[in-house]
Amino acid sequence: MLEDRTTAAPSATAWPAAYPRGYAVVDVETTGLARDDRIISAAVYRLDARGDVEDHWYTLVNPQRDPGPVWIHGLTSDVLRDAPLFPDVAEEFAARLDGRVLVAHNAVFDWQMIAREYARARREAPVRQRLCTIALSKELRLPLPNHKLESLAAHYGVVQQRAHHALDDARVLAEAFRPSLAAAAAGGVRLPLHECRPLTEWSDRPAPRIGQQAGHGSYRPNSWRPSRKRPACPYPNPGRYEAGKRLKQGMRVAFSGDTSVERDLLEDRAAEAGLHVATSLSRLTSLLVTNDPDSGTSKVVKARQYGTPVVDEAAFGQLLADVEAADAAPGRGH
Repeated sequence: MLEDRTTAAPSATAWPAAYPRGYAVVDVETTGLARDDRIISAAVYRLDARGDVEDHWYTLVNPQRDPGPVWIHGLTSDVLRDAPLFPDVAEEFAARLDGRVLVAHNAVFDWQMIAREYARARREAPVRQRLCTIALSKELRLPLPNHKLESLAAHYGVVQQRAHHALDDARVLAEAFRPSLAAAAAGGVRLPLHECRPLTEWSDRPAPRIGQQAGHGSYRPNSWRPSRKRPACPYPNPGRYEAGKRLKQGMRVAFSGDTSVERDLLEDRAAEAGLHVATSLSRLTSLLVTNDPDSGTSKVVKARQYGTPVVDEAAFGQLLADVEAADAAPGRGH
């Protein structure tokens, strides 16, 4: 664990009275993206009302299971073996979040992982609102090539030292959030705040064991949840997604362009929710997920031609939290 305290000169910007009084910029690294995946490291930068850093904190967490995509986060079973369990850090983590707006890049994902860990520990995370920096970037109309954290960092001249390390990702996001917050305040922009509803109960399914780790560096992208070898979706296609409604098991979902979460993991999460992950786009596609709907990729062009609904990654993450069950019993697939 690590903590320090820094100060910054106060800004002369007239601050909107309706803005929050404090923020907790959070990043968590996890064993994957499914409901049963676990947090393996967490970092929090506490910021005051104007986005100045107050302090920061970092911890490893023993997930008591396979650590997942080691090639992404670099945390092996050996590294995590002696780390504290989540219940052991839950109180200190909560103290960092209490009374603040949770800020994260693709915040719905970080919030869901945190809420599930607290529910497992029979506790409640003290978070009532979250703010996604992807959504804020859109509100500010920042000229970003995509919605990756590295692009937001580059826009503000923030140097990223260790991508997918929770402490450095949280630092980078905190440094990029401060000028974004100042720009929003100066322009009278309404912050894209969303309500957080903590889970009050939890029932774990057996944790998946997707590979045995022989040692450092034994994982490779093709040896963990190979996305192109997943079984066919067992549910019939219920048709296109309709705005304002829920996704339904069996819907065909295609992805195009860069995503803030690793593409394979995002596709795995969609498949685990009962969706059909399509590698191409056709008239049968229910939904296209892209952070750049104005691009000229073949999938985006076809989506325009066919009238296929399009949502961005952040909206898709929220939809995945509540996928409607298929009407009929599982069939033969598509």
